[in-house]
Amino acid sequence: MGAPGKPRTGPSRRSFLLGGAAGAAVGAVAGGAAAAVGMPDAAAGSDGALGLAQVPFHGPHQAGVASAPAAHVTMLAYDLVPGTTREDLRRLMRLWTDDARRLTSGVAPLADSEPELASRPARLTVTVGWGPAAVALAGGDPAVPTWLKPLPPFSIDALEERWCDGDLLLMVAADDALAVSHACRMLGKDAARFTSERWRQSGFRHAAGTRRDGATMRNLFGQLDGTESPAVGSEERAARAFITEGWLAGGTSLVLRRIRMDLDTWDEVDRPGRENAVGRTLDTGAPLTGGGEHDPVDLEAVDARGFPVISDVAHVRRARPDDPRQRIVRLGWNYDDPPEDGQTSNAGLLFVSLQADVDAQFVPIQERLAQADLLNTWTTPLGSAVFAILPGCDEHGFLGETLLG
Repeated sequence: MGAPGKPRTGPSRRSFLLGGAAGAAVGAVAGGAAAAVGMPDAAAGSDGALGLAQVPFHGPHQAGVASAPAAHVTMLAYDLVPGTTREDLRRLMRLWTDDARRLTSGVAPLADSEPELASRPARLTVTVGWGPAAVALAGGDPAVPTWLKPLPPFSIDALEERWCDGDLLLMVAADDALAVSHACRMLGKDAARFTSERWRQSGFRHAAGTRRDGATMRNLFGQLDGTESPAVGSEERAARAFITEGWLAGGTSLVLRRIRMDLDTWDEVDRPGRENAVGRTLDTGAPLTGGGEHDPVDLEAVDARGFPVISDVAHVRRARPDDPRQRIVRLGWNYDDPPEDGQTSNAGLLFVSLQADVDAQFVPIQERLAQADLLNTWTTPLGSAVFAILPGCDEHGFLGETLLG
């Protein structure tokens, strides 16, 4: 369990669902969706197409880890309050599932006092993960995967407890920050009776429509970030990310690293220095050995003097595993928060890694980066958390049912 907290009474609007009738309420979603399309704020037309776009909620995988990343994200970690029971967790999962179904379809949750805010989902996704305490509560200690634990310490870490760990994770993403905010509020009300909020982290990518679909995002260093992650829906992506056996089949593991980026000292580095630190050009993301962004990196290439074109400490070399089984799926959102005491900027990257096994895939990569990655000069990990991302569900089920059903 997490840190002690005071159990709170759930909102009265939830009494119907908490009585065990969540499944009956789900049937109203389809009819509600049709009604939402007729709402004044949901008028059809090219100027509203982005707001009305939906990502299907149901499927073998949760949509937030199977679809293209949205422009805005808020990630919330919760601790279960002392005394929370397995049945309490089951009720919460049914509540979250029911509300997520509705919200991602442009339908307001039951008794939502601001239903107009739900009418434009803008590709809203809601992704739920469990930490080890939640898994143990749902299925006992034997159900906890061996990799579901805090990462080992790395020499580059300067971790702050306020950004680490958690019993439950909500990853709420959409192409409209308003949709994200409203969904977080509704889902947070569901959780209030059983949890205390541990941390909240929000980030952003390029606004929807400003870049071609599938284009690699840029981080605040100006770099293309995530070039080598496989395409959404590809077999390679599925092979890297999704678990195929046991109660987590269809799910994945998620590592979140909050990485501070020292923009002020980065500004002091000239363009060749920046590119050599990464091993790629800043404008196109192509490897320094030539070609385009997605062309292979030639780690054996040398220059006219016989020196490696890609430095031994360049990020692209240190991040590349010799064993292809260690590859991951990486996501990322920038953050730019108000500066704290003594800072001129407080910005960085919410780095998300998806993989079937944290110990076998993520940890070896992070160990190499900690040993000798030139980018460590300008980056510092401040937060770290590991979660089991639950399998998806169908229209009759709920998230977590493989242990709680």
